[in-house]
Amino acid sequence: MGQSYYIFSSGQIKRKDNTLQLCMDNGQNRDIPIERVRDIYVFSEMTFNTKLINFLSQNGVIIHFFNYYEFYAGSFYPRERQVSGSLLIKQVEHYTDPQKRLLLAKAFVIGAYENIYRNLRYYNGRGKDILETMNEINSLYSHIKYCKNVQELMGIEGNIHKCYYAAWQKIIDVDINFERREKRPPNNMINTLISFVNSIIYTKVLTELYKTQINPTISYLHEPSTKRFSLSLDIAEIFKPLIADRLIFSLLNKKIVTEKDFDKEVEYIRMKDTVAKKIMMAVDSYLKKTIKHKSLNRDVSYQHLMRLEVYKLIKHLTGIQEYKAFKIWW
Repeated sequence: MGQSYYIFSSGQIKRKDNTLQLCMDNGQNRDIPIERVRDIYVFSEMTFNTKLINFLSQNGVIIHFFNYYEFYAGSFYPRERQVSGSLLIKQVEHYTDPQKRLLLAKAFVIGAYENIYRNLRYYNGRGKDILETMNEINSLYSHIKYCKNVQELMGIEGNIHKCYYAAWQKIIDVDINFERREKRPPNNMINTLISFVNSIIYTKVLTELYKTQINPTISYLHEPSTKRFSLSLDIAEIFKPLIADRLIFSLLNKKIVTEKDFDKEVEYIRMKDTVAKKIMMAVDSYLKKTIKHKSLNRDVSYQHLMRLEVYKLIKHLTGIQEYKAFKIWW
C-alpha cells in the first residue's frame, strides 16, 4: 500500500528513473522508490517540474499542500485510473433521490454520533464528569430518525458537535477557555489543532477514495461543491472522533503539544514551524495502529479502516449490502 511522506523543509522533488529524489536545501536528501509512496504532504516551499507531475500521475500518487500557516491549500489529484460509469450513475441516483440521499446522510451522522459518544463514555469513566453532556447528545441522537431532509439532519449534527465541544474543557487538562468551535480563523490553540488535524483526516480519506472506483465529488451529507472533494468530508465525519479528537486529547493531556508551540497572529493562533512535524509524526503513528476487525477476523490499521469504509459505501450504492457506518467497539 505504500506510506505517506511528509516534507517540512524547502527544496526540490525530482524524478530519476523509478525513484523520487528529495533534494532539500538543508542537505537532508533522500531517494524513495515510487512503489513505496502512498501520498506526499508538503508543508514548505518546493519546486516541481512537469516530468515529476507526470510521473506521480502515472503512479497514482496524490500530493497534499499546506501553506505557510499550516492551512490546507489543496491536493494534486491525478487522473483517475479506476473509473466505473455504472458506479457513477449509482452515485448520482443516490444523490438525486431525496430518500436515498437522506438514508446515507443519516448513516454518516449516526456513525459520527456513535464515535463521539464512545469518546465521552471513555472519559466519563475516568472521572471527567461529563454525564450531562452524554445525556444531551443522546437526546439529540433520538431525533435523527425523525429528520425529513438533509437540512434538518445537519442541524441535529451541528448541535451534537456543539455539546461535544463544550465538554472538551473537562476532557483536556489544559487551563484554556474553549467552549465552541471557531474555524475561520481558529482563535485559540485547541481550535487551531482541530482545524489542522481535521484537514489531515480529510486528506487521508481522499487518498483512500482515489484508490477505488468511487467519485469523490458526489456526497450525501455535505452538499457537493466545485471547491472540494465533498465525499471525503462525509466519510471523515466518522473518523474524526476516532483519530483526530483522540489524538488531540493525547497530545494536550500528555503535554506533547503546549501553548508554547503556538504564536499569536493578528486574527488567529498559528502553530510554530516545528509543531506541524511533531503532530504529523503522531498522526502517522496513530494511523499505523491496528485492531482485530470483527468481520474480517484479522488485524487492520486505522488507515485501512478508511478504505474499508469506502468499499462498504460502494456495496450500498450497488445494492449488495446496506451501509452502516463504522463505530468504535473497543
